[in-house]
Amino acid sequence: MLKSERTKLHIIETVAPIFNRTGYSAMSLSKITQAAGLTKGAIYGHFENKEELAIEAFRYSVRTVLRDLNAFVDQGETPLDMLINITRFYKNYYNYSKKFGGCPILNTGVDAENQKHSISNLVRSYNKRILNQFIKLIDKGKQEQQIKETIDSEVYAKRFFYMIEGAVYMSHIMKDESYLLDMSHIMKHIILNELRQK
Repeated sequence: MLKSERTKLHIIETVAPIFNRTGYSAMSLSKITQAAGLTKGAIYGHFENKEELAIEAFRYSVRTVLRDLNAFVDQGETPLDMLINITRFYKNYYNYSKKFGGCPILNTGVDAENQKHSISNLVRSYNKRILNQFIKLIDKGKQEQQIKETIDSEVYAKRFFYMIEGAVYMSHIMKDESYLLDMSHIMKHIILNELRQK
């Protein structure tokens, strides 16, 4: 990796959790330069503006979360096991996501939508990707006759996603991981009792 690439990565890694915690509008250039230990010129030598940096910081955080989630889910041997592994991953998400300043999709999505800047489109695109992955996993379970054929994959994918994000929101707002623990338990119950082919 070239020195310029290392510097750019350092800036992204450093400011990503700060953007996530404080939001786009509250993240001033002085906070960015102070956190990264670089001058304004050095920052703008790597990023055209604050919005470009915010986009790269968001992508970095989300890709890290999705990489870890996928690695955890892929430990399952069957589609049903993989679905259950999603519940296990989010069961511990409260402490896991603290290093990012909270859930990047939830935090950035709400902040971006309120500010009406282009990051909100990027957040929606990641949400759609995650939903599509949930749908594909349920469909694969149906193909392998582990999940009932009558199950509407899209309905359950959406249901799981809003259960997860709602529990993430409540856990962080209330500083109480019990919401995620309960969500994990209920989602697993749904998988085993509503989706699973008997």
